[in-house]
Amino acid sequence: MSSVIKVNPIACEAYGYCAELLPELVTLDEWGYPIVDGSAVPAHLVELARRAAKDCPRRAFLLQRAVGP
Repeated sequence: MSSVIKVNPIACEAYGYCAELLPELVTLDEWGYPIVDGSAVPAHLVELARRAAKDCPRRAFLLQRAVGP
């Protein structure tokens, strides 16, 4: 089962922890808000993505199961 990263833009306050913990998949825009492309998280990065979601102070960084084939 694959997972994807989502960001709740309303809850996010641009702390940037997600980009520090997961620079392979998260970049920050000029205001410090995360940019993710919605692609599947590679298996070797799933544990880091879980930690980034757990450590997000606003719980705006989400790791979800991918929907579809």
